[in-house]
Amino acid sequence: MANVVFLWHMHQPYYVNPLTRVAMMPWVRLHCVKGYLDMISVIADFPSVRLNFNLTPVLLLQIEEIVEGRVSDLWLERSRQAAADLDESTRIAILEDFFKANWENMIHPEPRYAELLNKRGEHPRKEELPRIARQFTQQDFLDLQVWFNLAWCGYTACRRFPELAALRKKGRNFTEDEKARLLEIHLEIMRSIPLAYRSAQDWGQVELTTTPFFHPILPLVYDTAFAERCLPDREFPRRFHWPQDAEAQLTLAIENHTRLFGRRPRGLWPSEGSIAPEMIPLMQQAGIEYFCSDEENLFKSIHRDPAYAQIKVDHLELFQGWRIKNNGAAVNGVFRDRPLSDFIGFTASRNEPEQAALHLIGHLQHIAQRISPDHGLIPLILDGENAWEHFPDGGEGFLRALYRGVAADPMHLRSCTIENYFRNHPPVRSLATLHTGSWIGSNFDVWIGEPEENRAWDLLGEARTFLQQRIDAGTLDKEHKEEALLEIYAAEGSDWFWWYGPDFSTENDALFDALFRQHLKNVYVLCDASPPAELDIPITGYTRPLFRPPQRQITPCIGDGSEASRLEWLYAGTYFPGSEQGAMHRAERLIKKIWFGCDTVHLYLRLDLAHPTQTPPFSLLLSVTRPDSPEAVKARTTLIQKSGQSSFMISPPSGEAKRHSTLVAGENIEWKLSLSDLGILPGVHYAIQIALLCGGIETERYPEHSAIPLGD
Repeated sequence: MANVVFLWHMHQPYYVNPLTRVAMMPWVRLHCVKGYLDMISVIADFPSVRLNFNLTPVLLLQIEEIVEGRVSDLWLERSRQAAADLDESTRIAILEDFFKANWENMIHPEPRYAELLNKRGEHPRKEELPRIARQFTQQDFLDLQVWFNLAWCGYTACRRFPELAALRKKGRNFTEDEKARLLEIHLEIMRSIPLAYRSAQDWGQVELTTTPFFHPILPLVYDTAFAERCLPDREFPRRFHWPQDAEAQLTLAIENHTRLFGRRPRGLWPSEGSIAPEMIPLMQQAGIEYFCSDEENLFKSIHRDPAYAQIKVDHLELFQGWRIKNNGAAVNGVFRDRPLSDFIGFTASRNEPEQAALHLIGHLQHIAQRISPDHGLIPLILDGENAWEHFPDGGEGFLRALYRGVAADPMHLRSCTIENYFRNHPPVRSLATLHTGSWIGSNFDVWIGEPEENRAWDLLGEARTFLQQRIDAGTLDKEHKEEALLEIYAAEGSDWFWWYGPDFSTENDALFDALFRQHLKNVYVLCDASPPAELDIPITGYTRPLFRPPQRQITPCIGDGSEASRLEWLYAGTYFPGSEQGAMHRAERLIKKIWFGCDTVHLYLRLDLAHPTQTPPFSLLLSVTRPDSPEAVKARTTLIQKSGQSSFMISPPSGEAKRHSTLVAGENIEWKLSLSDLGILPGVHYAIQIALLCGGIETERYPEHSAIPLGD
């Protein structure tokens, strides 16, 4: 039997402008009424299932601040304003922001919400919004205010509050009173969240863990020089070395967790799974009994540990708890199974819920039969909030099928809390050497080493040094000292650095940049000094486009493989899978680059494989859509082996599917498709999206959330 651990990590950045005490983004509130409530409520129907939830202190802080009125929610205030009283700037802001939901699952299924999106336009230019706003009636704005907040209500909220179901049924022509009640329900749910998780903990179904308070990359706060261990030959900022801040981030987290949940946390999900050997004494000193990280960090640690120098380490070593030692201290460790965790976060939503759950359970059962029946552990650790908007039903069907499937197979699977696992199964393996890195790439590349990131670290370091000089000089009273330190701790959060540099981008990059610099400005103000002028200069300035469009028509020879043939792709469009990554990171993909282009007769695709010799058999599904047609033309391949020619079927929305054969696989995959067979006429705009399927399960999609537009 294998012990199955689910650890759902729930986190939101600190969206609060420290100067105005306004939460500039609504995601704490909206995830409360959707994911946070749903996740803790659905488990009531599966009393034998044991789960672990990691609630970050900075998330819990914002819930408290908003419901207690210490912070206002900007988007909530815009929602509260009577539609008749909206000024032009607020109307434009609502048009910009109130369609920020998953269009496929949260907007298009609701006729009135979809109608309003169509009226605004899917991708209007900013300069067009004043004109568009004048075309929206008062009732349009009122309906939009309601639908944005209503669409984010999860399945539990809609069952618990009949008013929400009534609003969905009504669909349009909402009243101000109905809107006010909807927003009251949001706050009622927010108030209930900490208590709901504490109750589940108290009756034994759930263990709650924590994260350093403001979600910093703790090893980098301790010493940015640690990054050189996993990122050699990179240019780094001036050294930031504040071990006392790392200790404070842990201490504050534990104090806040204990206050809210009535017991100290035994476990820690270090922000982004970030670890270093120096963190072990720090964790033990804070009373942390175990931490969680990623499998790659484990195997790199094993590789460096002298005790395993002459031993060939099997991957199955992952499936157990470990004892990690450093400098006389020891803490237990759990390392996530990356592929299965990523399947839940990125792939399950693309498949039928029951099928996706059965696929995952089958893998769990297979692992269970191969690992130790005494202390075997399968850790599934992932984001517990962002994935659910990508499921048509909010993830309910998948979670229910998953929990039901685990509970139904006590011969092979037993869900457990990590605390109970270690109580019953002390580690039989230990490590005296721990790798330094995060769960992303087993390094800190996302947060340090790029010009924007390094600039942010330098400014943070200057502010921290300035504050310490004032503290040492005794010129700050206790209150101002504590407030200034909190500003530093907030600025140490990982989320600012996540959006700096080329790794991840969002349309709110400038907002995150401004919030980061405001925290640093406040340090100087609290010390009765003028902030340096350089803090008024934005750090961010880089955004990477999702794809590069074709520069001209192409007509490459398919499957030629010659250097001349490769040159024929020179002017093709290119797309790098993962370039649209947002708040979640996906670790592994089979495709590393996609080339695309056409001539007057054919569409040409080339998919470069990440690991050609290790790629398992798979099939491809190409979807071709046109603005004038709601249904896509599908082109699906037969199973693609490592090399050779494959056939494929083109299926129009109506009519007979036809078989074709111009697809060749080798070091890459080259695909030639007739535009006429795809229903594309000269001068017609169309868009393409490619899905990759293994064993009938969709595992990857390119691009992930939108299609690539083509055509004249």
